[in-house]
Amino acid sequence: MSEHRQRLSAEERQEEIIRAAVELAGEQGVEGVTTQDMANAVGISQGAIFRHFPSKDMIWLAVIHWVRGRLMSVVDMAADQGSDPLDSLEKMFFAHLGFVDKVPAIPKLVFTDQLLKKNPKIKELIRSILADYEAKVVGLLAQAKAQNLVRQDLDEHGAAVMFTGIIQGLVMRVSIIEARKSLIAEGKLVFPLFLHGIGSVRATGAKQT
Repeated sequence: MSEHRQRLSAEERQEEIIRAAVELAGEQGVEGVTTQDMANAVGISQGAIFRHFPSKDMIWLAVIHWVRGRLMSVVDMAADQGSDPLDSLEKMFFAHLGFVDKVPAIPKLVFTDQLLKKNPKIKELIRSILADYEAKVVGLLAQAKAQNLVRQDLDEHGAAVMFTGIIQGLVMRVSIIEARKSLIAEGKLVFPLFLHGIGSVRATGAKQT
């Protein structure tokens, strides 16, 4: 195994460390994860961790970049498969919930005071992720309005805030309060309410299976 690890490029090793940090954060929370834990999970020395990342904060910053890349890839792909802007929003909504289901560390990473307060770069990156995400939702809602799929007095920006707020609320609820419930199942209960709120012409419930 050690020979295999020695053959890894610096980029591959960094990916390993990031993935290990994500898994550990999901299991024990960000505050409980040490660089020694990461080293043990990857199978390298603690010193080797710092040859790839100058500090623990830089590891968590890289983790948030990793989350951003994969989340946006998932939601972009889902939205591209929509038959119309509302269908794209629906697919995006459930793809996001499905992604969080598969990476349970996300709420612990994004809503952890330790990261947000101690590392301004992480806080700014999360703000940037949210801004880009909401801009995508605003764009789809504007298209829906142009196609008369939602009410014409809709405030796209307000609706985008509601869209992301619903997801954040569900993630927090399921991850902290009702851990045994499915995010997808909970999403099916509330997405029709979002459609109704924006005056969707097809506000008859989510079709996701």
